[in-house]
Amino acid sequence: MTDILQAINDKLNEVTELKYIDENWGQLDLYGPQIPVQWPCALVDFNTGQFTNIGRNYRVTPQNRQEGTLTVEITIANLKLTNSSNKAPTFQKEKAFAIWDLINKVHEILQGWNPAENAGALIRTTFSKVRRDDGVQEFRVIYSIGLHDC
Repeated sequence: MTDILQAINDKLNEVTELKYIDENWGQLDLYGPQIPVQWPCALVDFNTGQFTNIGRNYRVTPQNRQEGTLTVEITIANLKLTNSSNKAPTFQKEKAFAIWDLINKVHEILQGWNPAENAGALIRTTFSKVRRDDGVQEFRVIYSIGLHDC
């Protein structure tokens, strides 16, 4: 599964606006200046997985082969320091809403993309916002991916 994580990280490099891309190990759990990322960022991790047995293949290890479905969580975050009020200057509003363009760009490159030989395409399944009190805009986009003969 390391190959899938690395392939997704590499694919996210196509979104040039992202300044930090990494596996999610809890970087955004810290608050204040201690957050060890550059803004905006994308963090990637496996969320859940379900597997079923499909038989044996004595030529590979492990011999018991499986099919699986994984959920991949892409956390997209940015530090919001500008005013998005309806009365704010247009430039400030555009900058404040830039994360939505970023989320869309990430989706455009990942949706339907196949990150590994034994994997199906990434399909977006859910989206959620994480409410924070430190000025960080944080969104989680979940993709599902099927694995074959793993």
